[in-house]
Order: sequence, then C-alpha cells, then structure tokens
Amino acid sequence: MRKAIETLKNIWKIEDLRQRILITILFVAIYRFGSYVVLPGINPGMLTQLHQQTSEGLLALLNMFSGGAFSNASIFALGIMPYISASIVIQLLGIAVPYFQKMQREGESGRRKMNQYTRYLTILILLVQAPSYLLNLKMQAGPSLNASLDWTLFMFTSTIILAAGSMFILWLGERITDKGIGNGISFIILVGIIARLPQSLFQELISRMSDKTGGLIMFLIEIVFLLLVIAAAILLVQGTRKIPVQYAKKIVGNKQYGGARQYIPLKVNAAGVMPIIFAQAIMFIPITFIGFSNANTSNSIIQAFTDHTSLWYNLVFAVMIILFTYFYTAITINPTQMAEDMKRNNGFIPGIKPGKSTAEYIDDIMSRITFPGSFFLAIVAIMPAFAGLLGVKAEFAQFFGGTSLLILVGVVLDTLQQIESHLLMRHYDGLLKSGRIKGRSASSIVNAY
Repeated sequence: MRKAIETLKNIWKIEDLRQRILITILFVAIYRFGSYVVLPGINPGMLTQLHQQTSEGLLALLNMFSGGAFSNASIFALGIMPYISASIVIQLLGIAVPYFQKMQREGESGRRKMNQYTRYLTILILLVQAPSYLLNLKMQAGPSLNASLDWTLFMFTSTIILAAGSMFILWLGERITDKGIGNGISFIILVGIIARLPQSLFQELISRMSDKTGGLIMFLIEIVFLLLVIAAAILLVQGTRKIPVQYAKKIVGNKQYGGARQYIPLKVNAAGVMPIIFAQAIMFIPITFIGFSNANTSNSIIQAFTDHTSLWYNLVFAVMIILFTYFYTAITINPTQMAEDMKRNNGFIPGIKPGKSTAEYIDDIMSRITFPGSFFLAIVAIMPAFAGLLGVKAEFAQFFGGTSLLILVGVVLDTLQQIESHLLMRHYDGLLKSGRIKGRSASSIVNAY
C-alpha cells in the first residue's frame, strides 16, 4: 500500500505526466457528457424499448463500445466504431491492393495518406450507418419522437449531427494521443466499456440478493472468477516466443559495429481481437436474414443459431475464431520478409541458415504457437455464454470475455506502460517492484483491428 502511495506521489511530481493525465481526464469528461446529450426532438424518457433491444447481441456490443450512448439516442450514439470499421477495411486493402501496399512502404507520408483515406471512408460509413440507426430508432422507439417533427428534416439534420458527433470523438481521441496519456482512440473505447461496468455490477448484485440465487456468496465467487479470467487474458495478450538473432561483427576504423544478440518477439496471439470480430460479423449474418425473412423460428437449427448460449452456436463460433486466427496471422506475419530483412542487416538465427531456411523456421514456430493462442482466444470469446448459462446477467456476462475484455486488458497495459516509461525516465521506480510492464505498442487497439 505504501509503495502504491509513493508511486502516485511520484506521478504527481512529474509536471509533464501530471498535465497529460489531467488533460486526458478533461477530454474523457467531455466525451462522457456528450454521451448523455440526446438528439433534438427525442424524449429520453420513452426509450425503454431501445434499451431492451441493446441488451444482447451485436447491438449490445455496439452499445458497450459507445458507453451507453447508442441506447441513449445520444449525439455520440455511433461512437468510434465507424472509424474502427474504416481502419479494418484500409488495413485489409494494405494487404491485398498493391496501391495501398506501396503507400505503407512510403513511411510517414504514406501513413498520412492512409489516415486521410481512413477518414474519408469513415464519413461514407457514417452516412450509411446514421440513417440506419434513425430508422431503427423510429421502429423501436417511435413514441419518443416529437409528434410535430418533420421526419425528412429530422433524418437529414440528425444524420449530420450523428456524423459530426463521431468525427468529434475521433478528434478527441487524437488530442488524447498528442497531449494526453495512452492511445486516444483505444482509450475512448476503453472508457466506453468501463462506463457500463458499475451499472452492470450493481444490477448483478441486486439480482443475486433479490432473486435468492446464491446471494452475496455467489456474487463474490463471480468476482473472483472474473479476476481469474482477466489474469488469463493478460497472459494471452503478453505471451511471446522470443527467437534469438545474432548480428555479425563489423569493424570500421577503430570502431566495432554489430556483434550483439537480440530477440524477435513473436506474439502468441498475433491476430489480436480481429478473429473474434470477423467471426461475430459472420455469425450475425444468418440471424439478420432470419429476422428479415420471417422464417419459422421454431426450427431447431434456427433456434440453435439464434441463441448465443446454445452449444452449436458457440462450437461453430469457436471453430471460426481458430480458423480466422490462422488466416489473419498468415496475412499479417510475413516470415519471408522477416528473413530478408534479417539477412540484409547481417543477422542470423544461431544454427539456422539465412534466407529460405530462416523463413521456414520462423513460419514453423508461428504455426506451433498460433494453435494454443487461437484455442485460448476461442475460450475467452465464448466465456460470456458460459457465464450466462450459470445465471450471470447478460450485461455483466459481457465482461467475462470476448472483444471487450481483450480491449480492456490491452489498453490498460499500454497506458500503464507509458506511465512507467515517464517514471523510469525521471529515475523513479516503476509501477512494479520487479520486472517491467510489457504491454502493447502505442497503437495497440487500432493496429490490432
């Protein structure tokens, strides 16, 4: 306890770090305030049906990422997810399209161009998502709309407001990155997830105490189990396999260059949260078609794939995550390029011939560590379904795994890593007595997508 208090004092002593933390808190407060500013012409007291609709499924995930703004019909209802979707598309284009591959190799100028394309694509996505959100709002919460509203005018103005709200959130995220602490976009997603935790925790406690389903003892068991799942997610995020690389000595004049041994850290979960996102998107396609086709929901197969707690749904979901993990790792990790770069810099793996043999060695290791990583990722992804089967309320069960838990763990580790770097640069002790927080890169979540 005394160590923690001393660390907090050291953080406050560093003027630059203190200023960055205060600026981050200010921007987060602005974001949370905007999440409760309802669109003009809507009665927030009559959004009960919209709240019920966003209690499970894909809409629950969107509502969590927006910090409840989606179900509040807020000006920030679409959140940062349109930008994340655009980032995913641009990243995939950078893998498949030569023009974008060339931009990736152009360094800083190429990165600026890709960021510009990402913003343009974000606006296009917003112009599609905003009217869709408003139409759903009309269907689910029609009475909340002012009776005197001109629907066409409301649709036009609200689309502009929703698009502007999402772009303003993007601006806030960039300001947090520049002047605050942590990666701004990732931090905003983290805030949206954590904002739902106190309410979900309180509802779960009330449910356990009032329904007599285990009482306080069962609630404490749930908390302990949640902490164990978080610890397992930290192991998954931080797990790496280090490959030793020896660099040849080079003598120029009286100076010696190279000769040092370094390591290539290959992540156990190199694909991040992408496999879960891809698998979730595909799993929601048949559910959407069933909803539009008015198919007979009494069919056992349809029931199995519309119930996210069913055995067949989670089995297919887990298999798809494992397959997507292999697929995404294969298209993002290029052993041949790594071997060529190593050879160009006079580096080699001890006992392995440079060139093709090195590429095959790296590929073999990636294949071996990807299997346990993908299997563990699949378990984490379906953990909320198991929590639901054990009687945990849907809102609280979402924190037991899935995309939200991995994002939460990754961003917290990244932010703590930056704070620790500031402390160590000023010759203060880090956040831990021994070792360092490995965390993730500064662009942890956006690049993970």
